[in-house]
Amino acid sequence: MFKKIAAAATLVIASSSAFAQQAPQFYVGAEASSTKLDGAGREGGFGGFVGYKFNQTVAIEAGYNRLADGDVDVDGHNVNVKFNQTSISVIGTLPLSSGFNLFGRLGYNEIKVKGSYMGVSASEKLDDGVVYGVGLGYAFSPAISGRLEVSKPISEMTKVTAGVAFHF
Repeated sequence: MFKKIAAAATLVIASSSAFAQQAPQFYVGAEASSTKLDGAGREGGFGGFVGYKFNQTVAIEAGYNRLADGDVDVDGHNVNVKFNQTSISVIGTLPLSSGFNLFGRLGYNEIKVKGSYMGVSASEKLDDGVVYGVGLGYAFSPAISGRLEVSKPISEMTKVTAGVAFHF
């Protein structure tokens, strides 16, 4: 009798891990953002990301975001300024009920600023270091999910994003 129970338990464990392995692994997505730099106003932006889910709770993700794009008056000259972010992060996810999840982000990012005036442009690294954030996700289906997130790319900057991801 013990052997039958052990065999049944082994089959249940093996089948549940087989189902867990069938979950989508790679994903790509797009997001819209609102970024606030201390001492300045909010700027709208956009970005994209790619990721790999190791399991239901851990993923790695790389992203690129245009944090801000606007014109600034510098000594009476109109200069176009763009802030860009590249990042790589580990994403930890806590599944909740009904398709919802909470997630946290911890990683490395680099912020570059690019200015252009009359066809001449220059780019410079503004800052790099730790990026962290928290968010709420929702799975609309096994292949499509949405997310809202608040993150800190640098200490003087707060970014709020809304995004959609496609899993395959």
